[in-house]
Amino acid sequence: MAQKNARIRDVAREAGVSTATVSRALSNPELLSESTREQVFAAIRATGYRVNRAARSLRTRKAGAVLVLVPNLGNPFFSKILAGISETFGDQDTSVLIADTRDNRLSGKRLVDYFLDSQIDGLICLDGALPDDELRLLEENDVAGRLVFACEWKQGNRLPSVRSDNGQGARLAIRHLYDLGHRKIAHVTGPQDNVLTHVRREGMVAERAALGLPVRDEWIVRGDFSLESGRAAGLRILEMEDRPTAVFCASDQVAFGLMSTLTAHGVRVPEDMSVIGFDDIELSEFYVPALTTIRQDRHALGTNASSLLLECMQSGGLLQGSVPEPVMVDVELVVRASAGPPAC
Repeated sequence: MAQKNARIRDVAREAGVSTATVSRALSNPELLSESTREQVFAAIRATGYRVNRAARSLRTRKAGAVLVLVPNLGNPFFSKILAGISETFGDQDTSVLIADTRDNRLSGKRLVDYFLDSQIDGLICLDGALPDDELRLLEENDVAGRLVFACEWKQGNRLPSVRSDNGQGARLAIRHLYDLGHRKIAHVTGPQDNVLTHVRREGMVAERAALGLPVRDEWIVRGDFSLESGRAAGLRILEMEDRPTAVFCASDQVAFGLMSTLTAHGVRVPEDMSVIGFDDIELSEFYVPALTTIRQDRHALGTNASSLLLECMQSGGLLQGSVPEPVMVDVELVVRASAGPPAC
């Protein structure tokens, strides 16, 4: 029966082992035999014992937690990345804290305080727009070595990152439309200052050049990864005298906004205009028509970032020596119903 305010000695008594063995089972379970571990954990469940993380932090100088910075918690794209992160650190008995970088109360000083106040042991940042002065503050306090970028990243710094092969994804999208017979292909971008916007656009431009596709400035429409920017892009494309026959969107949400606008104005997808997205979020398969898109392995982005951060924390940081190569996660084209041959 669970005890109120059970202590470690209660667990030891229940399991028939020493308190040192219980402590070892909690901190270094691999040092014990499987039968002893099971015996101790059964006693923990029976007594209702809970680890005093604050006391452990004082002893080990470890917080037992990591912080994940997300640029928009309302964006469904991040769900599988966060699931991968939580899964990895759950196996390490480490808590995962999540903060939205759109919160103005989150500043560089606050990030440093998380480390200096022993609230976190490491940081995963999914936001490539983290200000330079905030990174500088982390570096000045010798904690930047426990920061890993995932999905997005900062250009021109020495910090490790995990990223999808965004350029290849854009090339796959353009090549697929070309193979379907399209020659007039538009592109709706992401936010102007976002690193993913630039890499995907570069891949798109490179593949168009390789295929000898015509280029018109008006066929490059600025967006911001949102449904609303897809709607606005759709209205602009509808006003064009020389309309494209296909559109490659920098995100699935942009593609959804675009397709709904085209459909509302009598333009059929894909019969009159083909659309390809980027990300393969859950809704892509169920949207009508189902969205052809570039799939990012978002779960792998999360697990790889977590594993890399664990290495950073265990080695004291990766800032020494050469600049670490980014960990690249492959992408793939997922062919569904929103892209087909041009009408003429």
